[in-house]
Amino acid sequence: MDGVAARQALSDILRPASPPVEVRDPFTEDQRERLLDVVRTAGPWKLIIAQHFANIDELIATMSGALPDGVTPSLDSFVTPTFRGFYGNYSTALFPEISDCFYNQAFIDHAKAYWGAQYAKPQMMLFNINGPCGNYDPGHLDSPSFRGVRYENSPTWLCSVMGKSGLFRDYLIKMAQVITWFSKDPTSGFTYWPDGPAKAPRRLQPPVWNRGVLVQNEMMYHRGEANGLFDRQRPEGLRFETVFAGDPSDKNNWRLMNGSDVIQNVHTDQLRFLVHWSGEVFEDFAELKKNMDGSDDLTLDRVFETLLKDMRARGIQVETPTNPLQDPVFIRALVAAYDFGTPLIYPDEAPVTKFQLAAA
Repeated sequence: MDGVAARQALSDILRPASPPVEVRDPFTEDQRERLLDVVRTAGPWKLIIAQHFANIDELIATMSGALPDGVTPSLDSFVTPTFRGFYGNYSTALFPEISDCFYNQAFIDHAKAYWGAQYAKPQMMLFNINGPCGNYDPGHLDSPSFRGVRYENSPTWLCSVMGKSGLFRDYLIKMAQVITWFSKDPTSGFTYWPDGPAKAPRRLQPPVWNRGVLVQNEMMYHRGEANGLFDRQRPEGLRFETVFAGDPSDKNNWRLMNGSDVIQNVHTDQLRFLVHWSGEVFEDFAELKKNMDGSDDLTLDRVFETLLKDMRARGIQVETPTNPLQDPVFIRALVAAYDFGTPLIYPDEAPVTKFQLAAA
């Protein structure tokens, strides 16, 4: 298979089970206030990048696998002021005040309908929040889960590579997400590639206030879009350790902080607030049982054996690593073997933020 055909084959793998569906008004105003109040009172919250990646190779494995020419990679290069926290995990609401949002029957019904399945259960619910913010991400996949190798027990980068490879589809846990945005920015939407990253994208047009999409983001390239005034998108002093917190003296003020130092204040009207609900879906009782009883689970040893065998069958020379979860040479080899690269087409209205801003 030549390079063009191999790239098209990868693009064909990276397509969701069904086209995304827009969901109007997923939350009531009361629910939005309670969700935001958890952010206000239970922080501070770390940067997304600080929660999921230990080094640059792990990060790139979840993105396009490519860096701009002449750029020396470092985690600091990719720092953007977007922060994350969890409302629910392991099928459990972590804050009782938002239990109705997590155990959401409408969302469960959406998930079942998306797959044409009999059963579904809420699995995880998180938020991303930021003020003015650029976005250097050219497009990424959310972390998929497989029977025995899940985002809860395995590195994000490994789950991402497994999804991109297409080698573990028989073990893929069916998932559906309802992703909702609250943003008043008239230019900031959501770009996604439902037909694969070799084809043209689609876009949830701004403004995206209480608008959502029903998706399978583990198998679809997508990206949030930059928002806010350009000269405020990377606050001076932003670093890997920066956190986000509500201002105890003003419920409409939010602070980016390094220790006790405030590096930026953001008003509620300037926020881009994302709520991500994710449910596991089971086609029938047999699939539900198989997912729950562990009778057909992958192991890490089997995953790495499968990846090594496939790469070598394709003529890729790669040594067996002694520590495959942390070996940067091995991770780079996996990225090169299974990554499509940067999507071919972007909306004119939503380009990737120029990387030089991150290096400034």
